[in-house]
Amino acid sequence: MEHKHRYDEMGRQLCCTQTQKIYDNAGASELVGSKKGKDTGSCCTHDAAAHSHDDDHDGHDHSHDFTDGSYLKLFMPAIISLVLLLVALGIDNYFPQDWFSGGVRLFWYSVAYLPVGLPVLKDAAKGIGRGNFFSEFFLMGIATLGAFAIGEYPEGVAVMLFYAVGESFQTLAVSRAKSNIKALLDQRPDEATVIRDNVASLIKAKDVRINDVVQLKPGEKLGLDGVLLSDQAVFNTAALTGESKPDTKYAGEVVLAGMINLNTLVNVQITTAYADSKLSKILEMVQQASSKKAPTELFISKFAKIYTPIVVFLAIGIALLPALFVSDYQFVTWLYRALIFLVISCPCALVISIPLGYFGGIGAASRNGILIKGSNFLDILADIENVVMDKTGTMTEGVFEVQDVVIANEFDRQEMLAMVNILESKSSHPVATAIHKYVGDLDHNLVLEDVEEIAGHGLKATVKGKELLVGNFRLMDKFAIQYDIDPSGIVFTVIAIAYGGQFVGYITIADRIKEDALETIQQLHNSGVKATMLSGDKSSVVQYVAKELGIDSAFGDLLPEDKVKRVEEIKAKGESVAFVGDGVNDAPVVALSDVGIAMGGLGSDATIETADIVIQDDKPSKIPMAIRIGKKTKRIVWQNITLAFVVKGIVLILGAGGLATMWEAVFADVGVALIAILNAVRIQRSKFD
Repeated sequence: MEHKHRYDEMGRQLCCTQTQKIYDNAGASELVGSKKGKDTGSCCTHDAAAHSHDDDHDGHDHSHDFTDGSYLKLFMPAIISLVLLLVALGIDNYFPQDWFSGGVRLFWYSVAYLPVGLPVLKDAAKGIGRGNFFSEFFLMGIATLGAFAIGEYPEGVAVMLFYAVGESFQTLAVSRAKSNIKALLDQRPDEATVIRDNVASLIKAKDVRINDVVQLKPGEKLGLDGVLLSDQAVFNTAALTGESKPDTKYAGEVVLAGMINLNTLVNVQITTAYADSKLSKILEMVQQASSKKAPTELFISKFAKIYTPIVVFLAIGIALLPALFVSDYQFVTWLYRALIFLVISCPCALVISIPLGYFGGIGAASRNGILIKGSNFLDILADIENVVMDKTGTMTEGVFEVQDVVIANEFDRQEMLAMVNILESKSSHPVATAIHKYVGDLDHNLVLEDVEEIAGHGLKATVKGKELLVGNFRLMDKFAIQYDIDPSGIVFTVIAIAYGGQFVGYITIADRIKEDALETIQQLHNSGVKATMLSGDKSSVVQYVAKELGIDSAFGDLLPEDKVKRVEEIKAKGESVAFVGDGVNDAPVVALSDVGIAMGGLGSDATIETADIVIQDDKPSKIPMAIRIGKKTKRIVWQNITLAFVVKGIVLILGAGGLATMWEAVFADVGVALIAILNAVRIQRSKFD
């Protein structure tokens, strides 16, 4: 069957590369864009194919957590090669033996070479057979075989040995990066206790049906999303939110896969299939985050594609062209220099450490309850200049409480509140919840007709043959309702009421500022980021909150199109913008901004789909934290790029001039790659609090 190379949407080759081989061996093929069931791992190595199968076809991946046995298996070829090489070097340099010469010496070094060299040569041959001549495998193959051809056996073995050791360490680093995220997110237990016909039975979680009742013992994890049937329960939600503080849930509230029951036996009615739980979607989103590449990463991929063949032809030139200009030209000498040049030229440090650095940033964010959908958003966050935020639910709790009710004397107070209550029940806005909490149960004797929600204004309906209006004062103006108060003089949110064409009165509602909101604005200012608040709430409320928090500029009484205009004004200055809101109602602003950040992604599937970044625990302080993660990730990536180019550039020049040996070449390739990888892994251990 003819093999065809796979490429991502940016033209980056996904198969027959060292990157794919390493990620396959680490059980992380999806991180370079490979999908299960689509030739995953079939290009480069037999082992990769074995590493990429599904487990029981239930959606679980092998995590490839390395044990002592698998560590030994991973490094065994290098250990065998190292022992044989050390023995040979000892005989060559310290304990000379007459028999260790000629064919015997060549045979010994060949045996030392094969454990580490044969897999690379096989991968190079497969690549050539599939039209990929200029792979990392090809470069290492011709460099080391060339060393053997000119009698430099120890250096040929050493180059391939260090290359293999470097590849193994790269595999471990990638495996750790993936397992860190899986440990954080893939918290779904394989089994669940289901109650059917009053009998509790343990079954596979993937076999649980919607509307089944699952029994959860103290200390057990919930495997599927559902609704709590028991009166009350306390859950550890750290796997979803990064928040260690226990969360108390009450009957009727949503509980999610990954939550751990802490205190009592509870029952949960399942509302989604195992594969459709919010945790499953979050896990899938993070695993696919690397498909959205940062510009830096895309540049390196394209650079390596052009750079490698150029280096091969330059090496050929180094070996042959001096014959035209050097009087004492010796082919072996210049071939050795060309081989050094090839070893140095391998772009391993760049093509492995850079995506690993970005994925480390995504993992660090996930560990702190911040889901970032692609490495490109890490780059954007690093350079963000403006954070534009909504008020309600972002900088305030979104938990409203009625402060005052003013009803004109000619209207019956209880009757009007009952009408407002039943009309507001048609809305999911937090204001409606506050009114319902204040008024109490709905009066179902009241019949609503022609209910209509007017975007940015409020609600309209017909009750007892008369028109009822409940909303802001723009709604009153829209329907030409006359009122004798000045709304701007009231600080809190005001819900105006009109009935039968007459102004009835108003209800004032206040929201609480989140406890870490002030710290958030201070941290943004410390990072040189400007903060702007845009809200549909009344201007007096918005200005009050902005003043309390020290926000640079704030605008209230805005319709969705007004928010778009304000963001356009900022972008017209050539400045980058991150918008923070609910990710759904503010979709036009999210689309216009450079990066959209959604607060409280656990509450809405649509939010996870819409936003570029999801903050799971509603804490605004995670906004500056995400920016810090983006800055550190970008800094580490550019440290690696600079290190690789500087060291390789210096040793390339020395090698071409005959001043560097294969040992310097090994450091410039494998040594720099290992340093870069260790630097990239460092971000996974960093704290951003």
